[in-house]
Parts: sequence; structure tokens; C-alpha cells
Amino acid sequence: MASLDRPVAPDPYPLLPAVPSFTVTSADVTDGAPLKDDQVAEFGNTSPQLSWSGAPEGTKSFVVTCFDPDAPTPSGFWHWVLVDLPGDVTSLDTGAASRTLPGRAFHVRNDGGDAGFMGAAPPQGDQVHRYFFVVHAVGAESLGVRPDATPAVVSFNLAFKTLGRAIIHGTYRH
Repeated sequence: MASLDRPVAPDPYPLLPAVPSFTVTSADVTDGAPLKDDQVAEFGNTSPQLSWSGAPEGTKSFVVTCFDPDAPTPSGFWHWVLVDLPGDVTSLDTGAASRTLPGRAFHVRNDGGDAGFMGAAPPQGDQVHRYFFVVHAVGAESLGVRPDATPAVVSFNLAFKTLGRAIIHGTYRH
């Protein structure tokens, strides 16, 4: 069996077009620290609480994502893609991904195949993985994608429609 030791993937967000940053905080995720068991697939599989402020003027909606660039694939692993969150929403409670979403918000399928949040699930014995929870400010009420879009299509649209980005990341090793 091939070793899972490999170089650490770069932080993917500086590779995207530069946009202003704003603030995201969490009662469940401490930036750069290990995730709580609640955010791990085999223990809690619960989306974290997130709050944000300072989004750029003109923000009309948000997209919330969780991406693991350290997954043993060339394209990383999307754990959560929440699209078209209304622009007046500035927080999500713990577990919000499994509840009724506000307005016309919807999930696209994560890379595990489900619409919603999938907790951290790196391969046993793999390196530490980083989980980037990102709130993307969008200047339109809709990103313009359908619920059957892939996370890659959502990300592609965000590259051209993001007004600002707020990032917090946790880590996990199995």
C-alpha cells in the first residue's frame, strides 16, 4: 500500500482572485486548532456555529463552505457547500446544516455525496488535515447555480462573484 505521506497542500484561497477579508468567528472552531469531536464524521458530524461581520458593502447573499485541501486527491475534499444564504443572515447555529435553512438557501452535495455537512474524516494514519470554513460574500441574491451543481461549479462561480471572504480553519488527524 502506498504511503499517505505527501507534501502539505497550499492554502487554496490565496490562489483565487484577491478580495477583501471580513471577520468570521466560531464557538465550535478555534482557528488553527483541532476540531471538536462534534465536527468529526464518526463522532458528531455536526456543522459548527459560525458568526460573521464586516462583509463588504453590496453583499446580497453568502455562500458557506468547508474545504479540506489535504485530502489524498488532486482536488481536495468539499465537506460543506451552503449556497444563497440571505444577505441579512450573519450567523449559523451549531447543527444549522441539518435544519431548515433560511430564505432560498440550499446545499449542494458534498464530496461524500450528501447535501449538507460532512464532518472531518481523514484516512486513518494520514497527516493532519486542515478544514477551511469560509463565508463568501456575494453581490447578488443568488450565486446562479442549481442544487444539483457540484462543489467545483460553485467554487468556479465564486471566483468571479465573491466580494469578500472570511476564513477560519480547524485541523484533524485520525
